[in-house]
Amino acid sequence: MSETPSIVAEVVPSAREIDADDWNALAGSDNPFTQHGFFGALEDSRSACAETGWMACHIVIRSQSGTPDAIMPCYMKTHSQGEYVFDYSWADAYHRAGGDYYPKLQASVPFTPATGPRLLARTPAHKSALLQAAQAFVRQKDISGLHLTFLEDADKQACERAGFAIRTDQQFHWKNDGYSDFDDFLAALSSRKRKNIRKERKQALSAGLKVEHLTGEDITEAHWDAYYQFYEDTGMRKWGQPYLNRAFFSLLSQYLGDRVLLILASNAGRYVAGALNLIGETTLFGRYWGAIEHHPCLHFELCYYQAIDYAIAAGMKTVEAGAQGEHKLARGYVPTQTYSAHWLSDPGFQSAVENYLVRERAAVAQNIEALTQFTPFKLENRP
Repeated sequence: MSETPSIVAEVVPSAREIDADDWNALAGSDNPFTQHGFFGALEDSRSACAETGWMACHIVIRSQSGTPDAIMPCYMKTHSQGEYVFDYSWADAYHRAGGDYYPKLQASVPFTPATGPRLLARTPAHKSALLQAAQAFVRQKDISGLHLTFLEDADKQACERAGFAIRTDQQFHWKNDGYSDFDDFLAALSSRKRKNIRKERKQALSAGLKVEHLTGEDITEAHWDAYYQFYEDTGMRKWGQPYLNRAFFSLLSQYLGDRVLLILASNAGRYVAGALNLIGETTLFGRYWGAIEHHPCLHFELCYYQAIDYAIAAGMKTVEAGAQGEHKLARGYVPTQTYSAHWLSDPGFQSAVENYLVRERAAVAQNIEALTQFTPFKLENRP
């Protein structure tokens, strides 16, 4: 597949076919989800594969020496599950108009609503070339369109220049304002919110639960066995079945163990709950949580407060605690805008989506502005 005589792009059906060092040199080291090892764990475990509706179609542009100059991790999707940018209404509208919305091409990290680079490229020109190559692939395969989700600002701007429609949404992130410890963070909150958080932390562990932070070689297969019970229970209740299989977590330890933070709670020596995090250079990314015993406020403790403790101790700037959840607001996580970009091969459908997104962006901005007024911070400490 060629866009210009000087740039040749290829579609690679597996991250395994791209050298890990070459991939990571383009991805950078800050975001663990865009590391070669994370995609490797997803694909090698077959959590992301054609049978689960995630067929790898990574777009690669190589230099004359054969070294990748740019990579866009992409998947051919036969559904919209595991994306966290919801386009089910678009699919329904396209179907009612007589078109086939699926398959579509998705540039994302499967099952991961975390902002990060999607155009892994040496230069802005290579970002543009990736988008052109992906559009050519969409036309060649006669599929409905291309979607890039949870974009960093530089990639969003590249998509805007290429004529993509930009969609916004919101998440809740914790921001480190140079806090020395958790009590220092609490001092920035209003008295009532500060008291409530202290009450929740005390209540969460009131049954005598013990909390452990595990990373790297300290995480054993026994830990993953316990954790998978928690993850499976949550997945069955939320999605009908978990997105990730048990093998994924073993491979995650093997490929990215030092970037994994597993927070587990035990009761009388038995693990009863846990939260999985991935460690970036400046951000702690909270992912999955689950429990096999109910303890009031334990979810808040393991997913939010323990994450803040870790981030402060590590000098991190941000905690991203995943998609949705306005309950995070009262716990010091503030509304933050996220971005996706969309290009539909049918010009009429693209125009309709663009018109809709104008209104949706305005509504998201208004909602973020309104929610910001309800953060738990004192007026002088509000973001």
